Amino acid sequence: MTKKQLVQKLKSAWYIIRQIHREKATDMLEFEVKELQNLFSLMVLGSLVGLPSPPPAIAFELIPLMEDEIRTMTSRADFAQDPLGALVGMLNID
Repeated sequence: MTKKQLVQKLKSAWYIIRQIHREKATDMLEFEVKELQNLFSLMVLGSLVGLPSPPPAIAFELIPLMEDEIRTMTSRADFAQDPLGALVGMLNID
């Protein structure tokens, strides 16, 4: 193995190591964002599960930011009441 080949292999190994660390860092950031969104949802909608709620003025300002979470919550609530009906509705079975 020549010096040039060795340098090339070391460069490719270094590139792979950097890529792995980037992916791990990205995964950690995505996890933290999801956890912050969950915490934010719990803070705003916590009164539904018995937690003290923030002042109404702040909650009303935050509601537009909670649109996706509210949509997910209502769809899960609908699915929880009639899961078989929701499944049949998705499959278009008459």
